Amino acid sequence: MCAVDEAGLDAARGPAPEPRRGDAVRRWIGALFARPWVAPVGILVCVAGAAAGVVATDPTDNTGPSTCLFKLTTGFDCPGCGGTRAFYYLATLNLPEAARHHLMAVFAAPFLVWMFVAWALPRLVARRTWRLPVFHLTPGALTGFLIVWAAFTVARNLPWPPFTFFYV
Repeated sequence: MCAVDEAGLDAARGPAPEPRRGDAVRRWIGALFARPWVAPVGILVCVAGAAAGVVATDPTDNTGPSTCLFKLTTGFDCPGCGGTRAFYYLATLNLPEAARHHLMAVFAAPFLVWMFVAWALPRLVARRTWRLPVFHLTPGALTGFLIVWAAFTVARNLPWPPFTFFYV
């Protein structure tokens, strides 16, 4: 047995450890992030904030110079050029203009939404007895999408019709 004096000192091990001040906060944060609904709700809040910011600033007003480093240095549209404007038009439900600004982003949007919903729904619904079919990206499908995106990038920089339709 170890002798403990009235000051709380253990003769063999030294003073007894004091509880740390941040333990309650750490436990609360740990318990919060252990909940399955936190990640889907956090992602929804971030996307809603981005959509609100893009809609509020209206990126379709092209009065100033381009801020795209790729376009400034090469004069060509980059693979992502028009993506923010396409996101703006998707958020305001103007699909033709969204497709004109970035066709590949508009094509990919329903697949991204489906993949998010299929991932998030089991985490948000209390009874996990049903699930949406999960969309799996195979290496071949992903490679095909990237090849089409590269071809789209080249085509949108060609200076003659019908490719000038995609020039942003």
